[in-house]
Amino acid sequence: MSSLIKSTIAAGIVVLAVCAFADDQPKMYKHSSTIEKERPQLNDETKALIAAYQQDPSAANRAALKRQVGINYDNVVARKKAKLEELKRTARDSSKVQEMQDIVDEMLQERENRIEQTMSRFTDPRFRPGLRNSSKDGFQQVLGADGDISIGYTQVTNSEYALFLQDTGRAAPKHWERRAIPKGEELHPVVNVSYADAEAYCKWLTKNDGKAVYRLPTEAEWELAAGHMPKDADFNCGENHSTTPVDAYKNTLSACGAIDMWGNCWEWTSTQVQKRSKMQMEIKGGAWNSLRTGCRTENRSESRDPASGYSNVTFRVIREK
Repeated sequence: MSSLIKSTIAAGIVVLAVCAFADDQPKMYKHSSTIEKERPQLNDETKALIAAYQQDPSAANRAALKRQVGINYDNVVARKKAKLEELKRTARDSSKVQEMQDIVDEMLQERENRIEQTMSRFTDPRFRPGLRNSSKDGFQQVLGADGDISIGYTQVTNSEYALFLQDTGRAAPKHWERRAIPKGEELHPVVNVSYADAEAYCKWLTKNDGKAVYRLPTEAEWELAAGHMPKDADFNCGENHSTTPVDAYKNTLSACGAIDMWGNCWEWTSTQVQKRSKMQMEIKGGAWNSLRTGCRTENRSESRDPASGYSNVTFRVIREK
């Protein structure tokens, strides 16, 4: 890895280290009675079956593990259905009922996909407890993905993007006055960057690294890295009026251990979609001005014009060795 790439990563890590926030505890659930506070852990049966598969990755052991994953998933669905019935009796606002109904419907529709995503992580030979809990070089391994890929621990920040602009002379985001980062927003995700800008940043990283390839994630890779949004997830959605630093909600971890994957800013992916006869790029994760339900990993309804930049769209980088 080149010294310039190291400097870029270091710029983000240093700012991460010096920024502190008084309240890192989950609080977003207080705005919705549909958000349960407990966070599920792997039960003993699942742990034992994962260990058995790692010792002997046979078809029989895989099938046994998949059956248990299915049981675990169906138990969660059953709890959501029970919560839905409770809300139908007690909720004062019908929107709460609809929110939970959407979650239940989505979980039923996505059952096989989510089970396969979970299986891809559990059967990855690199899977081990605690793998997602830290980032040593600014990237987190994406278990279950094709090839050896990692994803950025955070969205690309203004301070990281500024190094790219300084080195290349590329035009700065339109809201930067005199090419300067807005005051106090060094650690905010860079916004008003088009898909082409994001691709150029990745090519710059690749050129300066000389070994690894940097690119934008596909929609499937992004979803695999994120995993299902935890029901007590705390993130920038509904409490702020703009972006927040990428580590403002650092206790909310994605499946791979990356942070800030829900809310704050939508993220470009390299997956194309046709909408109204125009080619657009899928975006993931929701933003500061999104509905909470719109931030869910499985939401595939949002895309943007790749030629434009947006005040609530940023990007996160895949590193492929």
